[in-house]
Amino acid sequence: MRRRLLIPIAFLAATPAAAQGLRAVPAQPASEAEALRGVEVFLVNEGDLAVTDAGPREIEVTAVDGTRLVLERAPGPLPTVAPHGFAKARYVPVSVAGRAVPPTEQHAAAEIPQGEAVVQSATGSSAAFVDRFEPHEPIYGAFGLKDAGGKLQVSFAFRPFGEKAPLKLGNLRFAYTQTMFWALNRPSGPFRSTNYSPEVYADIPFDDTTKVALGYRHDSNGRGVADSVDLNRVFLRAEKRFDLGGDWHLDVAPQAWFYLGRLGTAPDVKNYFGYTSLTAAIGQQDGLKLSLTGRGNFETGKGAAELFVSYPLARIAKGVGFYIFGQAFTGYGEALDDYRRNDTHARIGIALTR
Repeated sequence: MRRRLLIPIAFLAATPAAAQGLRAVPAQPASEAEALRGVEVFLVNEGDLAVTDAGPREIEVTAVDGTRLVLERAPGPLPTVAPHGFAKARYVPVSVAGRAVPPTEQHAAAEIPQGEAVVQSATGSSAAFVDRFEPHEPIYGAFGLKDAGGKLQVSFAFRPFGEKAPLKLGNLRFAYTQTMFWALNRPSGPFRSTNYSPEVYADIPFDDTTKVALGYRHDSNGRGVADSVDLNRVFLRAEKRFDLGGDWHLDVAPQAWFYLGRLGTAPDVKNYFGYTSLTAAIGQQDGLKLSLTGRGNFETGKGAAELFVSYPLARIAKGVGFYIFGQAFTGYGEALDDYRRNDTHARIGIALTR
């Protein structure tokens, strides 16, 4: 049977993407069971300007067998759709004919594609398993006055195994974060310090709002034996999302850890980093987000707090694919090289992820 493309006209008219000239057209699945493997949605740009948009968060479609499905956009890169062109997105069902899809079925539906994505770049053809990459910590560049200087961060996580890999290997993640401090107030503007943070962990979902991560993280200033600062930690993190209504949500993530091995030339670093942290973030889909993380040592009374504030520029200027970003830090250990130094800095810039 040849499949029809179907989406309610009234729904399309109400979506922000449609208001920008981007129309979401889902392929019609044969049944609920087929939809659980993911539904391909074509994002058609009917306007005269390029649009950077992932499409509406939810759409409704009727399967060939008559089952009504509510589909939600799966995580993935934000596409830029050329004028009168199209891009593909992937959606998974979140409810069927008024019945919520069980968390186990939602999780199974999130199976990542097995193939690589190939693009043409300035250096020729490039390829990657793009759908296996995930945002981790924010990617940003922010700049402040005087000794605040610039703070640049790159971070990502990677899923080496598919969702249905044996021994629960589909939960495994490799992640890497690098934070660089740019001394713009000094002659020639050197990078004064860099934090390197690789980690490996298992991300274990309990339902669609709760998950637990268990892993190992290494933090280093990249120095030699004489002035190395190294933290090796095994951590346990819980994450819970609360729906506040109106597309607002609250994420809470407590974390605890213990240290392994030597700490380089900084045996007292535990006094400043402590053994626990707590992150709380409140935000709206395609809107404002505020995130605050605090960590410290209750015995010494030393610690730190970091605030992130972000807002998508696409809400101000259509087609812009990044965030206006503010970052503030107070306390000890922003840069590992100066972990005994109590600093307060504020910066503003742009972020690619948040």
